[in-house]
Amino acid sequence: MSEAVVPVPEAFTTFIAFDFGLKRTGVAVGNRLMRTAQPQGSIHAEGNARFDGVAAKLKEWQPDAIVIGVPYHPDGAPHENTARAKKFGRQLQGRFGLQVFEVDERYSTTEAIASGAKDADAMSACIILEQFLRNLP
Repeated sequence: MSEAVVPVPEAFTTFIAFDFGLKRTGVAVGNRLMRTAQPQGSIHAEGNARFDGVAAKLKEWQPDAIVIGVPYHPDGAPHENTARAKKFGRQLQGRFGLQVFEVDERYSTTEAIASGAKDADAMSACIILEQFLRNLP
């Protein structure tokens, strides 16, 4: 798995992002050219069942790589969900063979809720992906 500081190959133009949650996983897609993302709803599944929804989204969008949000405490310290999100990223890379990039997602859900999003998880994934895209060279 790669951190966002690792160079992203220029050939990677389409990305899908996941905001991992125990009950819901938000989804967004975006591209390097426009540096924007669009929310794509949430996968309402737990455990291994969520991978069916992930597989469907990957088939639909055919991304070059995956971006996941990794949560931290406000001071940057990891917590239980930090480890869960990182494990989810490793599982995605192992199951689907796509490179996974991690983004610090502190405050993305708060920002999504504050924006009035109907689906805060999908909007959070969108915020995570746009943050990643903005940092590409």
